[in-house]
Amino acid sequence: MDILEEILDKEAKKNEKYKATDVTKNVELEFDIGNLLATDTNELDLKQLKSSKEDYLKILARDNTQLLLNKIWELPLERREEIVVAQLPVGTTRLPREKPCPKPRPLTKWQEYALEKGIKKKKKTNLVWDDMVQKWVPRFGYRKAELEKQKDWVLEVPGNADPMEDQFAKKAEKKKEKVSKNEFQRLRNIAKAKNIKVPKEGLPPVEKPSSALLTTATDVARVSTASLGKFQPKLPKEKAIKQNAIVQKRAKRDHSKISSNDEKTSQLKIIEGILGKKPKLDLEKALGRHVEQQDASDERKPKKAKGGKKGRKKSIPSKARKGGKVSKARVGKVDTRKSKGGIGGGRKRR
Repeated sequence: MDILEEILDKEAKKNEKYKATDVTKNVELEFDIGNLLATDTNELDLKQLKSSKEDYLKILARDNTQLLLNKIWELPLERREEIVVAQLPVGTTRLPREKPCPKPRPLTKWQEYALEKGIKKKKKTNLVWDDMVQKWVPRFGYRKAELEKQKDWVLEVPGNADPMEDQFAKKAEKKKEKVSKNEFQRLRNIAKAKNIKVPKEGLPPVEKPSSALLTTATDVARVSTASLGKFQPKLPKEKAIKQNAIVQKRAKRDHSKISSNDEKTSQLKIIEGILGKKPKLDLEKALGRHVEQQDASDERKPKKAKGGKKGRKKSIPSKARKGGKVSKARVGKVDTRKSKGGIGGGRKRR
């Protein structure tokens, strides 16, 4: 009997740790299982709250959590990879948020096409086996570019191509076109996601343009004349072009209100304004140029010596004549030899 009592005491102590899953409440809780929310409207026991606040709140939180878990176990359950999963319903309580919920991104053209055709996206590995190099090569990156350069050290010239054409430059140009095309597609998807209208003028660099692109290109070309396509010949079975969709409206001049007399007077005013303009003469500038030209012509003329070749007098400056001081360095003998410019070159020896 003593042994049985000991075993029973041990079991009772173990059961004290794990409380029962059945919890009774005077008023049932309000549940929003989609948001994992339980609202308890029962009155609080003020005596227990004042005497032992923390213990009382712990017991209350444990009981309410147990009731919420009991409700979750009543939902349809699934087992995924040895884990039991419950399917939560849609929440009914609107919880406050700082910002609105993010909207799902709109599908790109390729994603829409894949959904229509039932194409499933397969996960690609980062490495690919290359038969030429006989090793695993990265699918993209700088190592991939280095291996491509090593592989393409020689390029075969096609039979119908020009033998003097640079095949390496041709390949690089094709790659640039492909990159620009991908960038154009990326920008178009961004514009579509943000509801921005993409300009349709011109024809993008596409190998096989669609019929819509060709029609827009022809419409733009037709309207790009001086008369905005008014006098362009039309093809058979051609649809009418909506010019407002392509060309912006321009303010037209009403010629009916302009009379012939008004037009004549306005034209005469323009002609009189052009012909009646007189060139402005700067007298100071003109006088200065005239003096400069006169001085230049005087310098070019040969100077005639007074008194012939014999016994020329020393040239004395005007300061000496008036009684001023003259340095000896400035007064010298005159060279009477012929210069290249004529007789009496007027050189002074110092």
